Amino acid sequence: FRYLGTGQSLANLHFAFLVGKSTASVIIRETCVAIWNALHAAVMAQLHKEQWKEKADVFQQTCQFPNCARAIDGKHIRIKKPVRSVSQYYNYKKYFSFVLFAMCDANYSFRYIDVGSYGSRSDSAVFAHSDFGKLLHDKALDLPEHTTLPGTTSPAMPFVFVGDEAFALGENLMRPYSSRGLSLARRARPGFNYRLIRARRVVECAFGKLANKWRFLHTPIHLKLETAISAVKAACVLHNFVRARDGYNFEDSLTHSLHSHRPSVVRGHRQGAAVREQFTAYFMSPHGALPWQLDAI
Repeated sequence: FRYLGTGQSLANLHFAFLVGKSTASVIIRETCVAIWNALHAAVMAQLHKEQWKEKADVFQQTCQFPNCARAIDGKHIRIKKPVRSVSQYYNYKKYFSFVLFAMCDANYSFRYIDVGSYGSRSDSAVFAHSDFGKLLHDKALDLPEHTTLPGTTSPAMPFVFVGDEAFALGENLMRPYSSRGLSLARRARPGFNYRLIRARRVVECAFGKLANKWRFLHTPIHLKLETAISAVKAACVLHNFVRARDGYNFEDSLTHSLHSHRPSVVRGHRQGAAVREQFTAYFMSPHGALPWQLDAI
């Protein structure tokens, strides 16, 4: 816990607790694995349809984005050069890292994580190869049935996940419109982007809270790769555990040292584009518009 909370080096832990560096590393790994095994099932449990709806209602209340199930994003975790690594972990920012991909609810808690993908991979590639991405692609998630948006009678809309432009557009995955060609003369698309960003920012806040609580994430992790991955997984479940104990209403923070992926160009499909256009129209309609959104964009 001293390591996770402060990020002290193994040398400092050696002098503080009078144990060898290799022993300290083993203790960190075994403790983190035990924390993950003890808390994972409790704080990142699978949801059923009614729970998905309840979480989506919170997104509607706090971010004014209806039918939003989760916000998703990926972050680089900086590490020392892994043994026998050539270029897989070397990212576009010119340092070694692996990826923490996370799915977050409106209460800033992580509901799914995928840790350890190569730092050279894009968000879309990490998402596509994750267990969650495969379940979403195969429509194997227990998502609620399509439902109409508040104040409307048609059409029935799917429950969606929101991400940045690094992700591919899909029926259940929304990303912002490209900034190219957007102008104040065409306020509908900037309006959608504004609402999506309001919903997606919760995962950015969650990363900020994670790094500020568990400060080993503020510096490169000088542990073996497997131990570093276990430490990040333990920090994520502890983050959820602490949030459940402390409550959800305290000051948000966007300050953190986890680096975002560089957006890559990925194409969406027609069904996803149609769903996005329906959300865009709704956000500019009397039922879905916010009084201040035109000033914000």
